[in-house]
Amino acid sequence: MSPARKAVCLLSGGLDSSTCLALALHEGYTCYALSFDYGQRHRVELEAAARVAESLGAARHLVVRIDLRVFGGSALTSDIAVPKGRQPGRMADIPVTYVPARNTVFLSFALAWAEVLESSDIFIGVNALDYSGYPDCRPEYIQAYERMANLATKAAVEGRTHLQIHTPLIRLSKAEIVKLGKDLGLDFGLTHSCYDPDASGRPCGQCDSCVLRRKGFEVARIVDPLAS
Repeated sequence: MSPARKAVCLLSGGLDSSTCLALALHEGYTCYALSFDYGQRHRVELEAAARVAESLGAARHLVVRIDLRVFGGSALTSDIAVPKGRQPGRMADIPVTYVPARNTVFLSFALAWAEVLESSDIFIGVNALDYSGYPDCRPEYIQAYERMANLATKAAVEGRTHLQIHTPLIRLSKAEIVKLGKDLGLDFGLTHSCYDPDASGRPCGQCDSCVLRRKGFEVARIVDPLAS
């Protein structure tokens, strides 16, 4: 594969998306990182995304502004309490931190940028094993979106490209993701996972994302630099 092959990489600044970006770069892609200011309750994740993109060497980091607060329906975009203290084995239901259609919206923007860049590759760090029950992190969703994407773009219809959505973390445990990130040289201290950080950006340690992150580092037997 040519080192100049371009890929759009969705980047939230979290552990999974940052590891995914590191892996895409390791595989020789020239990566264009894409983040969203979508009306989330805190901006610390955007700051983390900027740090990660710069540290890893993304060719460009683009932050797109959209406002999902107009729809609400999520603890991340509305005045709804973030669930605390849930254990990994009890996260089978879809929690209120699910943002309606978020990955569909994000992938649509990634698809548009990929077509402009003449890229046939999109990376997204979704995970269907150790996750919080989100329906748009499942393999069948990604497969369906990829089929749709190849019906929707000029480049695909003209036969110039076949878009592929890469999900290299989708069947990994959180511990395996942590180990992969370490092997790729990712600085975990640059990332951010918490759904409800305090005013200074410190993680709450009790939300689903914090619980899953802590479990991953503990099982991997690696020290999380963000652990209090």
